[in-house]
Amino acid sequence: MNRPISASLREQEAGQPANTMSQYFDPLETRSADQRAADLARDLPALIARAQSTPGMGRTLAGIDAQAITDATALAALPVLRKSELVAAQADAAPFGGYTALKAHEFEHVFQSPGPIYEPGRTAHDWYRLGRFLHATGIGKGDIVQNCFGYHLTPAGMMFENGARAVGAAVLPAGTGQTELQVRAARDIGTTAYAGTPDYLKIILDKADELGLPLAITKAAVGGGALFPSLRQAYADRGITCRQCYATADLGNIAYESAALEGMILDEGVIVEIVRPGTGDPVPHGEVGEVVVTTLNRDYPLVRFATGDLSAILPGESPCGRTNLRIKGWMGRADQTTKIKGMFVRPEQVAAFVSRHEEVSRARVVASRQGEMDVMTVRIETRATNPALYEGSVLDTLKMRGTVELVPPGTLPNDGKVIEDLRTYE
Repeated sequence: MNRPISASLREQEAGQPANTMSQYFDPLETRSADQRAADLARDLPALIARAQSTPGMGRTLAGIDAQAITDATALAALPVLRKSELVAAQADAAPFGGYTALKAHEFEHVFQSPGPIYEPGRTAHDWYRLGRFLHATGIGKGDIVQNCFGYHLTPAGMMFENGARAVGAAVLPAGTGQTELQVRAARDIGTTAYAGTPDYLKIILDKADELGLPLAITKAAVGGGALFPSLRQAYADRGITCRQCYATADLGNIAYESAALEGMILDEGVIVEIVRPGTGDPVPHGEVGEVVVTTLNRDYPLVRFATGDLSAILPGESPCGRTNLRIKGWMGRADQTTKIKGMFVRPEQVAAFVSRHEEVSRARVVASRQGEMDVMTVRIETRATNPALYEGSVLDTLKMRGTVELVPPGTLPNDGKVIEDLRTYE
């Protein structure tokens, strides 16, 4: 059984279902900032120590005093773990690369995602923490969830089924495809809720209209793709409440929407940092950067796992009463590696350039074309006025010459990009 460290999460594990009549899944969602910090100071050292007991995280965290890691500031000093490292480790130590605290046969499920990369899974109460999201969507006892996430090899289907069990809902394990059969099943059994990608529900609803079969779906919990405002509105016009979450196979639920629809609230079982792409350095709240997650999962204790996704912290708290931090949602990919003049330029190189100059706040490499030739322009936020001061550093860190443009601090767009490709190939 997965044993999240805080006492209230342990109580959930014992099998106590969430009270679906309550506005909140559990008391963790409405903790004060002081209480959340105190809980973190208690739980984080134990999580770090647990991670150090695994061969994979043990290598990454070698020499770290776990008892000294009690807050986000201390956590930010630890190395970042990237998915490429996890994939490489799995090639050497299948299936999980030595990053789990249990052996493969001790998990109820082993999944394979494209890559391939392998993820563990458990059936313990709300192991993926998606129950919190389903509860915020209004799904609970009395609902039948048509789960249209995939059940074949990949984990999403079982992840959402685990969440449905946590809120006491029944599940039709539908998967994808066979739309007409899905419609008839939804009508026959009285499906009230949908779980799946944002667009597949529309396919089901359109087929139901075509067949003249009314459906009872009034709630939709979606993920794994973009939920465009027009699509959300189309569902609302049909009387369907649609909410989305941000979850991954490695980490489970990271953030989710509530009825307030102001950003996505961070899950209580993770610690999220927003860092400058190519580094592990946190950016100020409001600035776009890469999402880095530490999960309080004793079975799979990933510390500072870089998702490769971009987002930003929103100021303040949600009007719904949940007090945890919020993010804007998915804002693109942080892996902006780009080939210019036949050579790869990586975010890490741009970060290395910035770190050489105290007076430089940010930099952005722009790839463009002039005739049939690639052109690299390096835009630098600084109060300096002489571009020649930076030409040598550009060559040393980016391994090629480029045009240097100096711009005042605060000029570059707040979109998380450190490499921008303006070239077209039409």
